Amino acid sequence: MASLAERLRPKNLEEFVGQRHLFEKGAILDLLLKRKKPFSLIFWGPPGSGKTTLAHLLGNHFKAHFVAVSAVDTTLKDLKEILKKAENLKRLGTHTILFIDEIHRFNKTQQSFLLPYVEREDIFLFGATTENPSFEIISPLLSRVKVVKLEPLSKEDVLKILKKALSDKDRGLGEREINIDEEILEILAEASSGDARVALNTLEILVEGIKAEGKTRITLEDLSKSLLEKPLLYDKSGEEHYNLISAFHKSMRGSDPDATIYWMVRMLKAGEDPLYIARRIIICAAEDVGLADPMALVLAVNAYKAYEILGSPEGELALAEAALYVALAPKSNSVYKSLQKADDLVEKYGALPVPLHLRNPVTYLMEKLGYGKGYKYPHNYEGGFVYQEYLPQEIKDVRIYFPSSEGKEKLLKARFYKLWKDFKNLE
Repeated sequence: MASLAERLRPKNLEEFVGQRHLFEKGAILDLLLKRKKPFSLIFWGPPGSGKTTLAHLLGNHFKAHFVAVSAVDTTLKDLKEILKKAENLKRLGTHTILFIDEIHRFNKTQQSFLLPYVEREDIFLFGATTENPSFEIISPLLSRVKVVKLEPLSKEDVLKILKKALSDKDRGLGEREINIDEEILEILAEASSGDARVALNTLEILVEGIKAEGKTRITLEDLSKSLLEKPLLYDKSGEEHYNLISAFHKSMRGSDPDATIYWMVRMLKAGEDPLYIARRIIICAAEDVGLADPMALVLAVNAYKAYEILGSPEGELALAEAALYVALAPKSNSVYKSLQKADDLVEKYGALPVPLHLRNPVTYLMEKLGYGKGYKYPHNYEGGFVYQEYLPQEIKDVRIYFPSSEGKEKLLKARFYKLWKDFKNLE
């Protein structure tokens, strides 16, 4: 017997729950349904959001010859047979929709093979993927399809599906007359994280459990933590990896310690390499805190070393300490901006010659040519400072470093202005 999730798949678009943003006036599926023929689509969304169901329902709507395969076990030979039949059906006036589940698992050769058939509309390609198509689908194929972005189902959507499962006597659990409190349904919906399949599978396990005990009522005692646990969505090489590390870095940059520690723990629990997280803390300390608090970089580097020594879980305390310190530290990107400015100058002017007085006369000939002539040794002057030009003549008036007034950099700025106020344009 098929699983509850499989039995409860909608039979038509009217039964489809969720993703209403795709059907609003002017939205992609609203426009598609107004056509007399489909176009090629990539359904991109998290597990259990309705990608496969929606593809099948659209196939039925267009009364097309619908072929469903999985990229995991489909070869080029299989594709050739499907496409040959599709060409024959096209001549007879019948559209073919080729649905490829987990299309991101097709390699570049397999994806490229589909290009001319999609271009000529010998087939309309429907692909389903949990991965960002920008990373996983080759550009030529991506340019020939429309991407349908599905979101995790809302708690209300999942509740609606669960209630249908309990009431439907033909495909669901209605004939078993199960009693269950609204509170438990809400717990199941919340724990599913927007994945209808997870919610239905959990409900089915609960029903089978109480049936084996001769009961018809599901109580809170029937729930267990392990039953409700769902692995965190994460792919260390995919979009979610970049989403979470971006949120983590921006939370530190934005001085929000709560968000900083939350995103860090999200990544750790999902299996991210702790040393990768440590490297991001170091980057933020250098780029966003900078000279406003140089201790942030010291702490970040030492947190990396501490984790190497301690490992998990103790090493995570060092990461948390560094991340929170960086988040709470005053911020200045003056170091980052000065580095970018200097890089631009080098790109623009190339290898400008070093001024003669800054060159080191290591040979007699160099000394005769004027190397080092006129150089003033700062320690020979009061305060360890004396004015002389350190930049090439072509860019001697260019400002590169602009100190902020944040944190400890305020003190550095005061010294900088005191020393150079008569020699540089500090405005």
